[in-house]
Amino acid sequence: MAAVELMDFDKALELFEPVVGFEVHVELSTQTKMFSNAPNPAAMEQAQIAPNTCITPLCIGLPGSLPVVNKTAVEYSISLGLALGCEIAAVSRFSRKNYFYPDLGKNYQISQYDEPIAFEGSVSVELDDGTLVDIPIERAHMEEDAGKLTHVGGATGRIQGAEYSLVDYNRAGVPLVEIVTKPIEGLEHRVGELGRAYVSTIRDMVRSLGISNARMERGNLRCDANVSLRPRGQKEYGTRTETKNVNSFRSIERAIRYEIQRQAAILASGGSITQETRHWHEDTGATSPGRPKSDADDYRYFPEPDLLPVEASRELVESLRAKLPEQPVVLRRRLKSQWGFSDGDFQSIVNAGLLSEVHETVSIGVEPGAARKWWMGELSRIANDRGVEPGSLTTPADIKALQDLIDQGRLNDKLAREVLLAMVEGEGSPEEIVAARGLEVVSDDGALLAAIDEALAADPGVLEKIREGKVQAAGAIIGAVMKAMRGSADAARVRELIIERAQTGS
Repeated sequence: MAAVELMDFDKALELFEPVVGFEVHVELSTQTKMFSNAPNPAAMEQAQIAPNTCITPLCIGLPGSLPVVNKTAVEYSISLGLALGCEIAAVSRFSRKNYFYPDLGKNYQISQYDEPIAFEGSVSVELDDGTLVDIPIERAHMEEDAGKLTHVGGATGRIQGAEYSLVDYNRAGVPLVEIVTKPIEGLEHRVGELGRAYVSTIRDMVRSLGISNARMERGNLRCDANVSLRPRGQKEYGTRTETKNVNSFRSIERAIRYEIQRQAAILASGGSITQETRHWHEDTGATSPGRPKSDADDYRYFPEPDLLPVEASRELVESLRAKLPEQPVVLRRRLKSQWGFSDGDFQSIVNAGLLSEVHETVSIGVEPGAARKWWMGELSRIANDRGVEPGSLTTPADIKALQDLIDQGRLNDKLAREVLLAMVEGEGSPEEIVAARGLEVVSDDGALLAAIDEALAADPGVLEKIREGKVQAAGAIIGAVMKAMRGSADAARVRELIIERAQTGS
């Protein structure tokens, strides 16, 4: 692939004004799919699912199969619309969005077009320095997801260069809500940060509503970032590109900055921008062309003839409104105050997308500092090494069980890290792992004294140093005992026993 010319980011913003917009797709975690009774894989553990097992005739587009609307998915969609500050339509309709692709068995997608379930909203987003930005929401509409293609034989995993492709229809028909913003202007250097903060806010929102697992690494939450540039002083919007399915907060920010630099270089040289979808490449930090971006007319929308309009009664809407949780901005500010974290420590949790995990861990009884330590420390390190999200490795309940063993004195930090790694590898609960591996802290004085005597025999001058007031000399013996007992000794008790030996002379 030929090298792409990029303009310096600051220079690009001197010449052009960026306009951005976001389309966020949220997979709803209902038990069954949007229009059939097939199991919904978005609500299941992915490891349990074999390809093409969560399907019905409707999912693969067999003739004669008819859709039936999932009531729970409609209620979840209304709840999300309300949380986004939207108006809820008394009557909304489904349409057919026509296009051909192998992962769409019917050759059309059931979606909503000109009559969405929710419209005209606004959501408040907090940037890293505490600045609040209101993001205008154009619409939130219901639709079904498409299937998934796996391209085999190529070097990149994409269709270019692949020998063949496999189709998995498990995801076909999964309930989706697509949230579409209006064009966002005026953020200048912070448009990338805004994108990251906005998608993080949506993730926290849908999790607090209990309507989606919102696991970006599994595609439960996907963001398409629209970027266009216009010369300074021009009112008309420039031609936009749509970077598809960016699947991490950091990548959203990077993709927006890259597109600004790429488009600015093209426009400054007298070229023009192609309206198209683009693919984000995490390894290179670049986008590449996808397909020409179709306008609505190209999809030949028309009302879905097999479904009646959805009528949302005012009673239903108000009952769902009464159940709404705190808005993410309000929740974050409350938690920061309650937990007593510094601005930097709290923001690092938000930026990592781990607020939900830390919050749930604290809510079931773990001290905030300990919850942050596990999720932002060891789990984030393991997740980064494996290229996954920390939330996919374990659960808040297991972190509490691990911390309980520490609080009870049965594990020290070293042993707890070993138990955590075994948990991640699927060896069982913390209690089961401790029992199977014999990892519990040794606090029996007899066993500790035997190890202390052996260490003192190798370094007999330590006791005299302690008697002379050099208590820090005990550290060498403690270290030797911990090494001999493979980290399982109770270090505090070892220190007490060494000092007792020095004081009694025995």
